[in-house]
Amino acid sequence: MLSRDRDVSDPSTREVELFLPAAGGAEDLLAAEITRITGRPAEVARGGAWVRGDALVAMQLNLQSRLAQRVLWPLIEGPYRDEHDLYDLACHVAWSTWITPAQTLRVDVNAQRSPLRSLNFAVLRIKDAVCDVVRESTGERPSVDTHRPDLPLMLYVGPDHATLYADTTGEALFKRGWRDAQGGRRDVKGEAPLKETLAAAMLAAAGWQGRAEDGPLLDPCCGAGTIAIEAAQLACGIAPGLQRPFAFERMMPFRAHLPAWHAMKQAARNGVHPPAVPVYAGDVSFRLTDFATRNAERAGVAHAIEFKTADALQRMPPSGAGTLVMNPPYGERMAPKGAGSTTSREGFEGSGSSADFFGSLAAHWKRNYPGWTAWLLSPDMKLPTLMRLKESRRVPMWNGPIECRLFRFDLVAGANRPPGPAVSA
Repeated sequence: MLSRDRDVSDPSTREVELFLPAAGGAEDLLAAEITRITGRPAEVARGGAWVRGDALVAMQLNLQSRLAQRVLWPLIEGPYRDEHDLYDLACHVAWSTWITPAQTLRVDVNAQRSPLRSLNFAVLRIKDAVCDVVRESTGERPSVDTHRPDLPLMLYVGPDHATLYADTTGEALFKRGWRDAQGGRRDVKGEAPLKETLAAAMLAAAGWQGRAEDGPLLDPCCGAGTIAIEAAQLACGIAPGLQRPFAFERMMPFRAHLPAWHAMKQAARNGVHPPAVPVYAGDVSFRLTDFATRNAERAGVAHAIEFKTADALQRMPPSGAGTLVMNPPYGERMAPKGAGSTTSREGFEGSGSSADFFGSLAAHWKRNYPGWTAWLLSPDMKLPTLMRLKESRRVPMWNGPIECRLFRFDLVAGANRPPGPAVSA
């Protein structure tokens, strides 16, 4: 347990156990990514991963991690029974080293089997503790800003244990900074697009890292272009956090490290290079292909993606072998060009046009994509049956609250059998 005595030393000069939450199913992938970025061993945890590090490590992870949702700095932890215990716990943090009366804060809470009757009251008690401690030392208290606080806090409460973190990230890491603020988080009417962190997890699970030896990547149903943009940034060596601000840039303990932060960002800019491998994408809709192209322009990778408006059931492979990565479409994106569709997510479980689409897609791939590997994310556990293909892997992943599987299909000509002598498509 962290000390309950107020430590007024600079918290950023010591190492702590950083916690990085991630989407369900991506924990092992995240731990491997953390080790690759920092050179430090990471420990897998439920819903994320731990790594020991200081302020510079926290900055580096915010800049470079594609899979984490946030980088959380632990402040204090301990047992609790009610909101009053949470208040007492938070009062043992030396808040004057983190925030001044002129600054703002926000408290968010994540609860797992907590006995608390009101999470809103728990948030209020943490806020009261911060304000009371700061007022005790300065005579004034900070205020609350729910939109862009100087000090965002994250409270995790379990059945009998609580941990309070400073959120060094601010807006979640899936917000890379390239989405159109005017509604750019929609790609299909009424549906939210794939989050960047989940797209990155799909690529990581597929082992595709944007290297020449990985071969080309194709997303023939790209929607907003998220998978292709993540792939192109990998291929160009573009750090995912290069285009956005972070909460730690306004936090008092990190101010002394800002010159190192600016040098870190400049080094990341200097590391950007021409794409090491081709990335291809497109959709059946001209509107969506244009939308994805504009997203790629804002992300700085339009030059690294070849977009083409085409029906996935007709699009021919851009090379002899490669990797297909898809979040399979439904609704209007499933219809051939010029055709309407009323298929919805409710119809995704294998009825009507969705079954026809996936059967036709598999047949098209077997005829024209031998030598390719396909990875499809789906909440439908019967997808291989729909496609009449045998998956070689299925990786559990969560798309928000939706349990999914990332299916791998090794494509060969004709029936899905182990590869034999070359067969002409």
